[in-house]
Amino acid sequence: MRRRIISSLTAFALLTGGVAAIAGTMGNSSAKAAQDASTFKDVPASHWASTAIYSAVEQGYFKGYTDGTFKPGAPVTKAEMASILARLTDQPELQTPEANNFTDVPEWAKSSVSTAIAKGFIHPSSYKGKLDAKAPLSRGEMADWLTQGLCVVNSDYGQALSDVTNTVIPAKEYFTGKLADSQKNAVAVALGTGLMSVANDKTFGVDRTTTRAEVAVLIARYASTSQTKPSDIQGLNELRQVGLTGTNLSVIAPRYQKTSKNKFLDSYDYSKVTDDFFQVRNKNLVTATNYAEVKIRNWIIVNPYTVSSKRSIFYPVFVDEKDSLLRGSYFSFAEFDLNIKDSMTQLQAGSLLQSPSINPLKSPNSKSFLEYSVPHINDFLNSKGTFKVKNPTYWSTGLLHFDKSLTTQVKIVTYDGTDFNVTSN
Repeated sequence: MRRRIISSLTAFALLTGGVAAIAGTMGNSSAKAAQDASTFKDVPASHWASTAIYSAVEQGYFKGYTDGTFKPGAPVTKAEMASILARLTDQPELQTPEANNFTDVPEWAKSSVSTAIAKGFIHPSSYKGKLDAKAPLSRGEMADWLTQGLCVVNSDYGQALSDVTNTVIPAKEYFTGKLADSQKNAVAVALGTGLMSVANDKTFGVDRTTTRAEVAVLIARYASTSQTKPSDIQGLNELRQVGLTGTNLSVIAPRYQKTSKNKFLDSYDYSKVTDDFFQVRNKNLVTATNYAEVKIRNWIIVNPYTVSSKRSIFYPVFVDEKDSLLRGSYFSFAEFDLNIKDSMTQLQAGSLLQSPSINPLKSPNSKSFLEYSVPHINDFLNSKGTFKVKNPTYWSTGLLHFDKSLTTQVKIVTYDGTDFNVTSN
């Protein structure tokens, strides 16, 4: 299927030396493109996108420049990207697409922009009559366009865009509060599907321009993702579950299930017991001590023993490659909201909830955690270990046990008696 999408693009090439160039048909032109691809002075085999660039040129996506370069870091304009997306023949069209009411699209791109709109990539209603077609396409807009296109391919991608509204996004801007609400959903789905990723500095970079190298990679990724069911993508499933419930527990640790009734006294009201974290998310919790009111925004589980696509999408945020645990435990990370009543020390915070899995005593000290600028308990403590603010919000670290000789039960109770109670079976 990916090959059919790529083949449909062989007639298009991006700007060459500032002038729009159309690639020839396959055959001799393809052979010439392959030769060009092997001699780009600025795309060595070690370049992160070299394989995608060589393939894209061979297939007719791009042409090189007359000086023998590809200029992989050169920006791609919105008009150029619309022209590429318009040629995805396996992308279905909307029955009633929005009208192309843009007044600033150059003549050569008008038809392509209309087609990109019909295929669901571009929503004119999100603009004010002007696409700014000659401007470089930002990564934020790229995320919008690609995820909107996925919604046309499979309506469940549209549901996913809604489900991630309240999720935790594995990008530095999310944790520092610099990711606009209007951008969160598209960025979450772009990351969750693997269409896009964060840079070395851990930022998504919504305002950074999209480069020729990135486009070469993204089109191939889109072709693959559009043929994949959203439910088959673990990272997206995690983001959806966190958005809907506040935790990825059911995805990463499905062995943890509602504690059975026979574990409770006959007099206990079992109707209050739930395995739905949403029922306790952002609710005031019953505490063992009275130093502060406690709420939990999110609870993230990371399995440290898996690799590659089986790893949690949150692994790079919280865990370093060298980190390991004993006796089969998983990492447990909870985001706490505290309302300190008078004063409280870090040790006293640890007495609020007596749980090895969810405890506000300390935050991770991994290099990854610090690089993503995730709120740390130390951000709110003075030199004596006492909280210097009344309402800190930070992430804590704990352990989720599977060894039956340890405490595997996780119990959180709200003031109204709702008992989130799960155990490893």
